[in-house]
Amino acid sequence: MGKRDASPPLGRWRIAVRGIVQGVGFRPFVYNAARARGLSGWVANEADTVQIEVQGEPAALDDFLKTLESTPPPRARIDAIHREAVAVVENARASFEICASTAHSAPGPAIPADLATCEACLAEIESARERRHRYPFTNCTNCGPRWSIIQGLPYDRPRTSMARFEMCPDCRAEYSDPADRRFHAQPIACPRCGPRLRLLDALGAELADGDAALRQCAEAIRAGRIAALKGLGGFQLVVDALDESAVARLRDRKRRPDRPFALMMASLDDVRRCCHVSSAEANLLAAPEAPILLLRRRDDGPGVAPAVAPGNPYLGVMLPYTPLHHLLMAAVARPVVCTSGNLSEEPMATATQDALARLGSIADVFLTHNRPIVRPVDDSVGWVDDDGLRLVRRARGFAPLPVALARPGPTVLAVGGHLKNTVALALEHHAVLSAHVGDLESPASREVHQRAVEDLVGFFQATPERVACDLHPDYASTRLAESLAAAWNVPLIRVQHHHAHVAACMAEHGLDGAVLGLAWDGTGYGADGTVWGGEALVCEGTGFTRLAHPRTFRLPGGDRAVREPRRSALGVLFEIDPDTARRHAAAWFTPAELDTLLSMLRQGSSSPLTSSLGRLFDAVAALCGLAPVISFEGQAAMALEFAVDPQHQEAYPLPLDESGSPVGPRVADWRPLVEAVLADRAAGVSVGRIAARFHNALAELALAIARGAGISRVVLGGGCFQNRLLAARARTRLSEAGFNVYNPRGVPPGDGGIALGQVWLARQN
Repeated sequence: MGKRDASPPLGRWRIAVRGIVQGVGFRPFVYNAARARGLSGWVANEADTVQIEVQGEPAALDDFLKTLESTPPPRARIDAIHREAVAVVENARASFEICASTAHSAPGPAIPADLATCEACLAEIESARERRHRYPFTNCTNCGPRWSIIQGLPYDRPRTSMARFEMCPDCRAEYSDPADRRFHAQPIACPRCGPRLRLLDALGAELADGDAALRQCAEAIRAGRIAALKGLGGFQLVVDALDESAVARLRDRKRRPDRPFALMMASLDDVRRCCHVSSAEANLLAAPEAPILLLRRRDDGPGVAPAVAPGNPYLGVMLPYTPLHHLLMAAVARPVVCTSGNLSEEPMATATQDALARLGSIADVFLTHNRPIVRPVDDSVGWVDDDGLRLVRRARGFAPLPVALARPGPTVLAVGGHLKNTVALALEHHAVLSAHVGDLESPASREVHQRAVEDLVGFFQATPERVACDLHPDYASTRLAESLAAAWNVPLIRVQHHHAHVAACMAEHGLDGAVLGLAWDGTGYGADGTVWGGEALVCEGTGFTRLAHPRTFRLPGGDRAVREPRRSALGVLFEIDPDTARRHAAAWFTPAELDTLLSMLRQGSSSPLTSSLGRLFDAVAALCGLAPVISFEGQAAMALEFAVDPQHQEAYPLPLDESGSPVGPRVADWRPLVEAVLADRAAGVSVGRIAARFHNALAELALAIARGAGISRVVLGGGCFQNRLLAARARTRLSEAGFNVYNPRGVPPGDGGIALGQVWLARQN
């Protein structure tokens, strides 16, 4: 007989996997992949990685590694795999194990965002044969809460707000079964051992519990009452979206007279009945991120109450993303308003007692539960263009997914701006952004901002080596940054607002070298102490040169102009001719008010100079009679955008003058544009045509500035580029002329992206 072939020699590899690899079923995936190939060893979570040791035949090891690289779990994101050969363990156990997690290093950005309910869990909820039938906290390794419940890394149940719920034997069996999709699903729960619903009245008295609580809440909504719902990352206010009087009552109680409300609809079919939905939009609505998408409403759609989005051709729509939402929507059986649980300019409530205290004057009933929310996570908002999703608010589904940075550097904390705030932390090759914090107008909001900073630093056990903030000396975020930098004895880097807008887009796209940045927004503290807002900056490294800006004008009353576009219009008209200003502004103010404002303009008192394009938007809107006084920032600009007649391609004159000095910026003179607007108004030209000419003028200005700069890469940032029409037309004109145009996409173009720009620049100082 021939001699039998010897078995191939064994090998053993130590593998470290970095990326979004905790909370996505990565350890069970590794376990099953190793077992299927007859490999032995172990897998464990560390604070910032998944660590693997695996032993077996070389061919099986190679195949195992290919599987890791090519077919990870759906919500995992692998940034790096480091492999090294180690000594074979003689007489090793012929099994593969999931070991207890360790925390030998500081946590890294390894956790996914909260994930919308998967199809398998939804099928369980709907089936009367399943033990989780109608259970509102059903989840598995592919879906459910993550960032909203986790308290620390490595990601294990004891480090989540589910730690208080001891698994029943059935859940423990699923959790321990490698063949079950709940194998090591940390938020696992069922009606026997998991969180439970309660329905309360506005005074906190219990009305019902369990499934009865959900059914009675749905009945209340159908009856026109307002419900406060404890959702995934905070309380939401819910009301029948087809009931005009109920929506109006919510507006009155919430003190939100005009800003559009978001809608939740039960299915894609329901969304299609109300809105035009492309295939890309449909895919995103149903994706695990499940954002609110701004969709153009149908003229022939069902009767969504006009008060949901007054004068707005778009509806902000989302699908249910938790089992609780799915069950509630099925019971209500109609679209609902689903908006943040807060009063205007206050933070979202996350705890039941806080919600009762702050929302008791708004909501009639409270549908709550006993799973604690570790940190507030609002809904993300965006729209879809030819290149995919563009976020205008980054929160649930996206935070805390890291933004990859081109190179490692010091640990930097950035505290963001004053409005639409987020905070950011740079760690090695990544920047982690918090979920949307909001405006820092109230003491409660400033407390939430400070907690968001403490949470981010504490969660990642970071020791910031630099702190970055806005250049504005009076922002609450700036004052917090000053105190933190002093306490930690680290440098404080002050970043000019519009420079940060451009840098955020550069960071997102990994751009090095010189770019032309068009940072167009409402207001930002300028390097010269004036109010900037229509800036063309040449940015390279840590510095920038102000290449161009609009002609400045004065804002009578300063910040009051943000809510009174008539003041911006008065400042613009006064710059052209005081007599013209008095004549046109007589309809906006009483004689005494007008005399006072004109006196302020003449003396320059309480009337700061601004180059803001956002305020120019406001001025033109007021001249068109659209919105002399508004209730939220951007309302007048939105009205002007929505008024555009897209058939008109002509543009108003907006000449770009030569600089007044060899080193000074060029100036875009809006005076001919405003004079043309006045002439068109006097001649009876439609507002739609005027609005179109204005938008086209700005797109032509972008092209003129770019041609003068002679830089091939153009970055568009700032709140004005949340205007879909302006963003599209500017991009089209620049692209057609051969420029490479970069828009913010996964990070908002407005102030929600400021923190990313701050960390990116502070790292280079």
